[in-house]
Amino acid sequence: MGKKVKKEAEPPPKDVFDPVPIGSKNPATVVLMLHSPEQEVLVKACEAMYRFAEKGDENKATLVELGAVEPLSKLISNEDKVVRINAVMALGVMASHNAVKKLLKKLDVIPSILARLAPAEDTLIHEYASLCLAYLSVEYTSKVQIFELDGLDTLIRLLSSPDPDVKKNSLECIYQLVQDFPSRAAIRELNGIPPLLELLKSEYPVIQQLALKTLATITHDAETRVALRDNQGFEQLIEILGNNELNDLHVETLVVVSHCMEDMDTVQRIQQTGGLNKLLQLAETSTLPEVQMNAAKAITNTAQSNENRKILHEQEVEKTLVTLLRVDHEGLRTAACQAIAIMCENLASKDEFRKLAGIQPIVQLLNSEHAEVKKAAALALSNLTSANHLNANAVIEAEGVEALVQLLTDKMVGAVAHAADVLTNMCTQEVLRSSILAQGAMQALTEALCSTDSLVLSKVVLAVAALACDSDARTELRNVGGLVPLVKLLNSRNDEVRRNACWAVLVCASDEPTAIEMCRLGALNILQEIHLSTSRKNNFSEAALQRLFDSNLSIKYSFTGCLSSSNKITDGFYDYGQVKPDHKILILEELYKQKVNQHRPIVFINANPPEPALTELPPVENKSPDSSSGRSPTPSKNSNKDKAPSKGKSKGKKEEEKTKEEEEIKIPQEVVVEKKQWLLPYDAIFHSLIINVTKSVLPLPSTKEQVVALAVLVAEEMGGPVEKDRLHEFFWELHVSELKFQLQSNVIPIGQIKKGTFYHRALLFKALADRIGINSSLVRGEYNRAWNEVLLADEVPKAPGKLFPPKAYAVDLMHSPGHLMRKNSPEAIQYQCI
Repeated sequence: MGKKVKKEAEPPPKDVFDPVPIGSKNPATVVLMLHSPEQEVLVKACEAMYRFAEKGDENKATLVELGAVEPLSKLISNEDKVVRINAVMALGVMASHNAVKKLLKKLDVIPSILARLAPAEDTLIHEYASLCLAYLSVEYTSKVQIFELDGLDTLIRLLSSPDPDVKKNSLECIYQLVQDFPSRAAIRELNGIPPLLELLKSEYPVIQQLALKTLATITHDAETRVALRDNQGFEQLIEILGNNELNDLHVETLVVVSHCMEDMDTVQRIQQTGGLNKLLQLAETSTLPEVQMNAAKAITNTAQSNENRKILHEQEVEKTLVTLLRVDHEGLRTAACQAIAIMCENLASKDEFRKLAGIQPIVQLLNSEHAEVKKAAALALSNLTSANHLNANAVIEAEGVEALVQLLTDKMVGAVAHAADVLTNMCTQEVLRSSILAQGAMQALTEALCSTDSLVLSKVVLAVAALACDSDARTELRNVGGLVPLVKLLNSRNDEVRRNACWAVLVCASDEPTAIEMCRLGALNILQEIHLSTSRKNNFSEAALQRLFDSNLSIKYSFTGCLSSSNKITDGFYDYGQVKPDHKILILEELYKQKVNQHRPIVFINANPPEPALTELPPVENKSPDSSSGRSPTPSKNSNKDKAPSKGKSKGKKEEEKTKEEEEIKIPQEVVVEKKQWLLPYDAIFHSLIINVTKSVLPLPSTKEQVVALAVLVAEEMGGPVEKDRLHEFFWELHVSELKFQLQSNVIPIGQIKKGTFYHRALLFKALADRIGINSSLVRGEYNRAWNEVLLADEVPKAPGKLFPPKAYAVDLMHSPGHLMRKNSPEAIQYQCI
């Protein structure tokens, strides 16, 4: 045989490059490979990117710096399937980094990613493309873009994917999208409820929980709840709650159930199927506080309507809630108190909570260290005690007043407001008011009046008004300085706070000392400003203004120019003259201490004689001097014995004793000066006039005779009648000026005026008439005019057996004293004008 000749291989073409295996460990080199036109290189480069990025955020940041994001965003649309898969995987993993998200948003990559979710694409592409969308959908602008590109429809379709990762990623993206209202409605219109309910049967808990969270969000919408009910979703939720093996899903399930139970149709349906009873049993028997808490929240949502509250009451929900109060879990107790608060809208439930001894544990929660618990407990008590005296008494029996008063100083706004509400409710009973006052409530309320929160202020002011129904409470309010912040609140810009402050002032002005103090603090001026404002005025402001006027007739007469027959002038009244609404009136003591000026004199009323005891110095043991007489006191027996042998004492000893005695005299004199209080001068002449009219006018048989006789007496006391055409010769101004000079004061007692004009006579008539029981009004006119009006009935009835209302008459005190003029008649108008 011949030897075979080996055939030599043909050399490759000269224009073809031999294959070169690449094994780079430098990420920068791999990034450069992403720009290669060869598919094989791209596949390997994308795969390397995926593995490198998967190792951590530092590697992802490195790839961002090397510029890997932009080429990868282009490669996800590559013609080669393997390149697309690897590029999408790399981009999906990298999208968890914030810097990558910003770049992808700038590169507008969302349309390309949505295109990769087409049914024809590989499942692996679906997984990582949906993962990338899930990361991007956290940003609001990305969610809007996904929604506008109909991405929600695509994601709902992927919920039926056989791959659990695709389901999870798609569901997570949907959950982010439905945080916005448009997507919630769209998911219902796209028939997304059935696939979501189907995912509740998944074998993967993370998918079940995501489905429940998504359902919890979209069931805020009423139409979505209807769609859920139509797809038997509620029954499926109840089944989960009844399955103890699925207790890890009970919390999220209860959130969905609580939303669904806002609808009365759903509640009725669940009641008929026994689901409501299962829910209440779960709340009582579950060993997971989180489950119980969400069950309580479900009860709260259910109880929003009156019909639902009736259904819950029939199911004895009160028993369940009282049981939950005793579980040592702060969130659960908060939720239970909130449920109790809303259930109290049902009157029968209010009483039921008391019968179940539920008030005691709520009161104890007021002392909790957790602010939300205290707030919820105070809210529950507020609703429990509203218009329910028995529950208010139960709070007292549970020793809740002290805790409520302490809560008024709490830092949490809601807790303070609700505590004030409870006290307001309890103050409707006089017995409870005294108990509340004894716990220092007024001091705590005064501190709360300095709050800057409008809700707190509106509630606290109402509590002050409720507690100030008693005189002792008003006295304490003055003593603790509560009137200062209360008056300031009249200027509040908040309408409710201002209105409630007006109501509190109206209540507090029931007694004269409090009213005078509020006037001193400027309440009257503020209320007048409010009264002149169309936007700030309210019904309470007008009533408060009138109450302050009625408590201080001097100020009322100066501002309004009128005192009705029910306004009785007493000692201390003074006529300041007509003033403008924004004028500040000084008190009588301040006016009395002013120097004599050219202004109109102030006329005052005072028939109260001074008490001698007030001007005498209280005795000091053995040595106290008499401050009023300036004499030394009568020496005691011991002092007489000391002074008996005074002849034998030296001169120095006598001077020493004299100096010591003078020092002892000086000390109590200084004390008297410190304690001395200004007293209004006594008007003896006016006092004698009262005695005179009591003896001469009061015994007259008819009111008309009394009015006429009193008018004549007043005219005689004030200079007698003056003819109309001779008024210019009646020099009353000179007489009053002489009195001011004699008394060296701008304040003149009315009894010393012997030449009085219209307003002097009218004031004296009103003051005397009030002392003997004649109903008379006092009206101020212009140019020193004033007059009195009285109501008189006909002495002889015009028609036998019929009674007619009395008629008003103006009393002439100047020209024809005792002449009665019909009100608004020509002669009365002429008398009242110049």
